[in-house]
Order: sequence, then C-alpha cells, then structure tokens
Amino acid sequence: MTVTSVDKDVDRLTLTVVADFTAPVEKVWQLWADPRQLERWWGPPAYPATVEEHDLTPGGEVTYVMTGPEGEKYGGWWRIATLTPPTSLEFTDGFSDPDGRPNAEMPTTAVRMTLSEREGGTRMELRSVFDTREQMEQLAEMGMADGLRESIGQMDGLLAAA
Repeated sequence: MTVTSVDKDVDRLTLTVVADFTAPVEKVWQLWADPRQLERWWGPPAYPATVEEHDLTPGGEVTYVMTGPEGEKYGGWWRIATLTPPTSLEFTDGFSDPDGRPNAEMPTTAVRMTLSEREGGTRMELRSVFDTREQMEQLAEMGMADGLRESIGQMDGLLAAA
C-alpha cells in the first residue's frame, strides 16, 4: 500500500495523508497534471471520476463527476490557488450540485499537495484543512479518510504502467 500514514488532527482541523512512491517526482506530478491520469485515481475504485474541466493555473478550476456502483453521480470541483510544478499544488476542494454549480450546503477544504524526493522515489503529502470541527466531522462521517486512502492506493499501478 502506498499510503504510509493518515493523521487526523482535530485541534488543528487537518487531515494529512502521506504516501511514498518508487517513481520520480515528475512522474507523480503527471498523475495530477494530466486529466486522463487524474481520473484514473481520483476517487475510490467503486466511484471513478470523469474529469470535465482541468485548468491547473492560479484561479483555474478542475471539475469532475464521480459515478457510484449503481450509476449515482457526485460532482466536485477544485479552485486552484497556487502551483509550483512539479512539487506543489494548493486548491480549494468542494462539492457540486446536480447542475455542476458549487454546493454551498456542503463544506469545502483547503488542500495543499506537496511532492518531495525521498530515498530514490517520491513522498507525497496531502493536507486538507477544514473551516470548523463540525465540517471535519461531517466529511469524516462521509468516509473522506478511507476514500483518500483507497484513491491514492491506485496511484502505484498507474506509475508502474507509465
């Protein structure tokens, strides 16, 4: 399994996932930068994503739809804050309503993804910051930590095949 740790810090309102890969930083970055590769791992195996828009520039957006095992659809979006290819990406992550608009009734998280060289490979740290404890608990109850673990777990296979 790629994921080496999942740390939920209720006091700091953060969920941090660390994963180690045997691939170089540039190759791991491509899993984020290429929408066709992103959709092959973003979302748990039973809820694959289809990336609709992919603009990795400051102020740009990434929009996607995850499809559940019985055909149910769940939309999401990222609003890109900053990026420094191939080592970091910061974005706001949120949910979409059925029409693809941001769903104001659902929480958003501030996400920072960093890649660094480590022992012949790459360490990825994915830190999500929540606005409130209630929002953190809501997303935890929806299975966010397990979903991230399953999603990131698909990255090794993509890196091996590339």
